[in-house]
Amino acid sequence: MYPSLTFRDVSVALAWLEEAFGFEGRVLDEVGAMVTYGDRTTLIQLDRPEDLHGSHLGQGWVYVMIEDADAHYERAKLAGADMQGTPHDYGEGYRGYSARDLEGNLWSFGTGPVK
Repeated sequence: MYPSLTFRDVSVALAWLEEAFGFEGRVLDEVGAMVTYGDRTTLIQLDRPEDLHGSHLGQGWVYVMIEDADAHYERAKLAGADMQGTPHDYGEGYRGYSARDLEGNLWSFGTGPVK
């Protein structure tokens, strides 16, 4: 099972996600690609309202576990991501932040409990 997000232009989205969030991208075909972060994968698809029961632009939310929330935040901020606040501590030993991509999908990034 993979999360899937739609974009107006898959190649533009792929390049932006690689730059802003450090994902590794791979084109699958003319309407799809995938991004990976470690062993986690998200599908990137062309928004095709006629085939996908309406438009899905900006309707997704993905949470990605990372090693260093502050460094990741700085990278995304430099790339022009729409930051939704700054890195903050939450719960028992978690730290993270959220940002919106170029279509408005919400990406949250966070670390696990500090040992």
